[in-house]
Parts: sequence; structure tokens; C-alpha cells
Amino acid sequence: MATDFKSLPVIADISPLLLKCDDPDMAEDPGVIQVVQQLDRACRDAGFFYVIGHGISEDLIKKVREITREFFMLPYDEKLKIKMTPAAGYRGYQRIGENVTKGKPDIHEAIDCYREFKQGKYGDLGKAMEGPNQWPEKPHEFKELMEEYLRLCTDLSRNILRGIALALGGSPYEFEGKIAGEPFWVMRLIGYPGAPFTNGKLENDVGCGAHTDYGLLTLVNQDEDKTALQVRNLGGDWISAIPIPGSFVCNIGDMLKILSNGVYESTLHRVINNSPLYRVCVAFFYETNFDAVVEPFDICKDKYPEGRGESQIFKRAVYGEHLVSKVQTNFAM
Repeated sequence: MATDFKSLPVIADISPLLLKCDDPDMAEDPGVIQVVQQLDRACRDAGFFYVIGHGISEDLIKKVREITREFFMLPYDEKLKIKMTPAAGYRGYQRIGENVTKGKPDIHEAIDCYREFKQGKYGDLGKAMEGPNQWPEKPHEFKELMEEYLRLCTDLSRNILRGIALALGGSPYEFEGKIAGEPFWVMRLIGYPGAPFTNGKLENDVGCGAHTDYGLLTLVNQDEDKTALQVRNLGGDWISAIPIPGSFVCNIGDMLKILSNGVYESTLHRVINNSPLYRVCVAFFYETNFDAVVEPFDICKDKYPEGRGESQIFKRAVYGEHLVSKVQTNFAM
């Protein structure tokens, strides 16, 4: 469970884990052990942490934000060419105020992308999410850049989760196979207007209301000159995720909370952009298999029952059902 942390933990160099992540004996490496201990403490104390030394170039990270900003600066008519609709599988562009958190419109615009899959692959479970991603024609090379970034973020997330699996006392591959051997992913490219935002139809000025993420692990690529992401600690205080150049802000989601039997928390967070400048954030969400049945790992049932009255405190969930229910209630179409 999250603590009264006053700042987010920083894993200053995660590269020892990444260098050994394909080694079957990685758990015995001193550098890996040190990173695993840091991951364990960060996931227990905050559910959020920065990672540095992740191997994705700072140049690419910046380019992804820059090209996202270029898109959001286009005229609305151009952006609406890829308008999100239920018929498009909830993929594409949404205007400011169309995303809703707990009944209130969020003051951001976004492009939402999901891993593509063949029609009918998941039956009725996946029907609402079927369809190709809608990539804009402008700026040029948008799709190519994002696909490269998605590939790198997928690999990085898988490798961080191997460290988290070790931190929970399992093998490095606990999250693979039937849990996330074919991981679903979500990417949201988000633009927050500068403050004060004035629109007579919208009373709420929160960029994104308080929420937890749905899946396993999130990688947040945020502008380096604006502080807007806030994380709530156990005492109810909102702690700012101050940007660290070249880093990702990582956080764990609802599915990892269930798998860990509540040992790791999916922590509430929100976004309030008090800067007068437009803010860009690119969030990559690494998920379980779309049709995964998620319940606490056996190692967590056995290891963490003390004081809770029963060994399994979290009921199973089907990831795809969880995602679709959230998606269909989060958009004001």
C-alpha cells in the first residue's frame, strides 16, 4: 500500500536490469538485485517512480513530443479527419472536454491508439475495440515515428516487469505466457491547453481528473518545462511529478495491483496544468493479454496473507472487460 511519500522515487540507472533481462541467471547478478530492490520499494511505497538509463534515446523521446505538439497545433478541421467514434473502435482524435473522468469533462485533447487485432479474435469481448488505428496524414512521418516508439516502449516495459516479477519473489517471466505473452497496449497522445482555460461550456479546469490506470505498467513521457502530473499519497496530499529530463515516469495499474494481491498499489493521480503554456504528454500503457483472466499470483497468495483474514483478497478480473467498461464510460460522444 502507498505511504506518505513526499517525492517520487528515482531509479537513477535501470540499465543493469536491462542488460541482463534475457539471462536465465539474471536474479543472481548484483546489479540486477540492486535494481530489483529499488523497484520493490518504489512499487510498495508510491506505485510511481522515475526510470533513467532506460536505453531509449532522449532525441527520440523529444521528437515524439514535438510531432505530437505539431498535430495539436493544426486547425480543428484537420484534426477531425481522424475523429474518434465508437464505430472506429474508440481510436482517433477527441476534442477538449470529450474525455470524461468521474462524470466531469477533462480539459485536454488526445489521440488514442490501441494494439490492433484481427476482427473476431476475441469474440464479443473485443468487438467494441476492433478497427485500425487512425494515424494523421500531417505531420509527415507521424505514423512511422510512433510505431518505432511503440516498439521500444513495449520492449522496455516487458523488461521492467521482469524486474518487478523478481521483486515479488517469482521468476522473471511471471508476467509472460497466459498473463502477458501477447500484451495489449494503449497509447494516448495528450495535449493540455495553458491556464487559464476559458470555455463557457466547461466549468472544470482539471486537465485529467483523479484516476488509476487499468493495466500493468505505464510509461509517461512529459514536457520537461511544465509540472502538471500529481500523485496522491496515503495522507491525501498531492505530490508533483516534477519532470526529470530524459526520464520516464512509471506507474503501476489495476491489473498489477490484483496480480500482486494488493502488495503494489495502483495509485490515484491527476493532471492540472497551471502553466500558461500548452503541455504535451505521451502515455504508453503496457497491459496484459486482452483476454487474460487476472487474479493474484500464487506466490502472492502464499507470501502476503498475514493480517488480512484470507490469502486471496482480490477477486479475478478479465482485462478486456475492465478496459471496455472504462473506455465506454470515459468518452462523451
